[in-house]
Amino acid sequence: DGQLLIPRLKSFAQPPGSADQIEVRGAHSYLITGGLGALGRQAARWLADRGAEQIVLTSRRAPDEAARESLREIEAAGCQVVVHSADVGDRAHVGELFARFGTELLPLAGIIHAAGIVDDALWEDQSWDRFEKVLRPKALGAALLHEFTVDLPLDFFLLYSSASSVLGPPGQSNYAAANAYLDGLAAHRRSQGLPAISLNWGPWSEGMADDERIRKRLQLQGIT
Repeated sequence: DGQLLIPRLKSFAQPPGSADQIEVRGAHSYLITGGLGALGRQAARWLADRGAEQIVLTSRRAPDEAARESLREIEAAGCQVVVHSADVGDRAHVGELFARFGTELLPLAGIIHAAGIVDDALWEDQSWDRFEKVLRPKALGAALLHEFTVDLPLDFFLLYSSASSVLGPPGQSNYAAANAYLDGLAAHRRSQGLPAISLNWGPWSEGMADDERIRKRLQLQGIT
């Protein structure tokens, strides 16, 4: 109607007690993709603190000493931690993993999809290979998790998206696209009556933004 409209972000006051809306059930397992990364380990501690009996962490690499120490701390609290080596963007790998739930592993009750990598470059230096590298674990991984759980009675399906899908930071066209897919998948699942939340995280001090150059760039945008 002849008006110029631009998007604005507004503060949202979280309702009291809303952090407790996710309940953790006994005799069930919880899956965290990218589970050996800093964000995955934080999520595992969060679930263990809420009484999770079994947590399954997927990763394409073996745990380093920092990860092993973190897992020992979680297990000391009485939670069993299972590390499953898998590429979450590979259908066969995901199929092998889900074949274990309800047999070798406890029945699955919830998912936190925290897998992801970055490969930043300005558009003129981007390529499909660089896009595919970033899309595979995050977007394709999420699509496969959705496909393999569409008939399971999950309590929650948490997708670790990023503020990049909202703000479109320079050099992150591939990463922004991957995270925008997660936002769309969450909307699709909810339209089907399935649980889903897509969290557009800002930078984590121990996550992929743990780089002085990246932190300074974000601070110029007012993001800390």
